[in-house]
Amino acid sequence: MSEKKSKRLTLDSKAVYRIQVQGCLEESWSDRLAGMEITMNIQVYQDPVTTLLGEVKDQAELIGVLNGLYELRMPLISLEVV
Repeated sequence: MSEKKSKRLTLDSKAVYRIQVQGCLEESWSDRLAGMEITMNIQVYQDPVTTLLGEVKDQAELIGVLNGLYELRMPLISLEVV
């Protein structure tokens, strides 16, 4: 019987994150946000949602991405490790 090892997340470990924010963010911002892939979802009668997906090298870089979004005045909807 094989056991699935869970990878322990640490402050200095790489991880892939999916971040969702309210509003529109163009793909050209990717370089300023740790090279994350940026996609937008616009639906009628709803606020647009931008999703960022990508690997960050550590928690410090993640904080940098979040600070960048904060400076752009983009409200955070969700953040998850994928």
